[in-house]
Amino acid sequence: MVDSTTIIAVFVAFFAVFVFLGFYGSRWRKGDLSQLHEWALAGRRLGATLAFFLLGADIYTAYTFVAVPSSLYAKGALYFFAVPYVAMTFGVALVFMPRLWTLARKNGYITGSDFVRDKFGSRVLAILIAITGIVALLPYIALQIVGMQAVLAAMLYGVAGSNTTLVEEISLVIAFIILAAFTFTSGLRGATLTAVYKDILVWLTVIVVIVSALWSIGGFGQAFANVPKSPNFLTVSSSLVPGYMTLILGSALALYLYPHAINGVLSAESEHKLRLSTSMLPLYGLGLAFLALFGVLVFSFPSALSFLTNFPASSRGIYVVPAMILYTLPGWLAGIALLGVFVGGLVPAAIMAIAQANLLTRNIVKEFKKDLTPKGESQIAKWASAIFKFIALAFVFAVPATYAIQLQLLGGVLILQLLPSLFLGLYTGWFRKEALIVGLLAGIGSGLFMAVIANTTNWAFAGFTTSLYNTGVFSSLYIAVIALAINLAVSIVGSAVIPRKASAVRNVPATR
Repeated sequence: MVDSTTIIAVFVAFFAVFVFLGFYGSRWRKGDLSQLHEWALAGRRLGATLAFFLLGADIYTAYTFVAVPSSLYAKGALYFFAVPYVAMTFGVALVFMPRLWTLARKNGYITGSDFVRDKFGSRVLAILIAITGIVALLPYIALQIVGMQAVLAAMLYGVAGSNTTLVEEISLVIAFIILAAFTFTSGLRGATLTAVYKDILVWLTVIVVIVSALWSIGGFGQAFANVPKSPNFLTVSSSLVPGYMTLILGSALALYLYPHAINGVLSAESEHKLRLSTSMLPLYGLGLAFLALFGVLVFSFPSALSFLTNFPASSRGIYVVPAMILYTLPGWLAGIALLGVFVGGLVPAAIMAIAQANLLTRNIVKEFKKDLTPKGESQIAKWASAIFKFIALAFVFAVPATYAIQLQLLGGVLILQLLPSLFLGLYTGWFRKEALIVGLLAGIGSGLFMAVIANTTNWAFAGFTTSLYNTGVFSSLYIAVIALAINLAVSIVGSAVIPRKASAVRNVPATR
């Protein structure tokens, strides 16, 4: 029997600590928060340990805690791709991010679009990249809220049964008002302190649940013996191997193109400390592997499976982690663990909204208002950060969670199209700005078209739609990778045929 009263009391008590840390951030390592780099990048003074926690909180979100175990529970081995992709993505980060950090520190960049603007001398390209980043992050923030909703619904079910919608919505509004308030006053400093707190709670949750669950059932052998006997649950069918491999590749290339990941990178104190923190991040990959296995372990706990039947089959998977927490841990510890997942949505939402605000201010507003002062930049970014949070919150309230998840898949398709301009632009000036613009639009257009076509089929499960497209040649491939190939082809051919003098790449200046 779940002790709901104890769980809720502990949850609220530990949430109060989270709130305190968020507001205390404005006093921690004081800086002039009227300057955008101080507010949005914590003054670029995060050491290796703090950068490690911030990037970990930035990348491992409530969506991770919900989507990966949920997908494994609903569909099986195909969605274990998240584990090997994480192993690759930090190699990608070590290739590109230290170089971006160096240029950003030298030239005062706040966003990736700042670099593209100077590298290619194109306001249009920089604006398009900024818009793409902002749009791709909106459903990403929304999905943090979907994960938080799952925590609240599971926690409150023992008190109010299925009639929890109003309480959930009020709780989320209060949480986001608090989040917006301390983000406005503390910026990335508040997000950093709460990231450390969140990561400690998450690691505690993963370790304790895994140890407790395996101890009670007798190990992994028994856990895998209890899973559904579907032929594709424990293995990836040969027809889906190309899809599996391209999901790994595309996801690994995309993760550090997201504006919130770049924001975390640029907050590091030095290139050496950035490299050190990135080299430690595979520890989170190990945690993700165990977290994914919640989608396997749940089949060994009849009480957790019975709890899942209280929710619609189409969305049942998102409650896998909360159900495992509720039915493997004592009430007081379950309250702490559920809070870890809940703030696992709040912290990334704060960082994502800061990154969106930076793009809006630096790469859209400032392009049209050249006399914008540093203080004006900071004020616009602070208000924009709050607005973006509530746009995402309104989106979740207005549409079913399934649609939010579908749009997040499209976000991945969009963000990977920044690779030629941002990643390749760090190492070569060969590409022409006109070709990059056309390539970006071609990649986005083709990706959206394929996503629409792919999702008119019946290849959908547990509220998640497919991000794979049947090419007829290589079977299913990840849509984002196909779109990127089209983008690169257009960018390469266009750059080859455009006369060199017609669109010369500018040297990146010493200052911005």
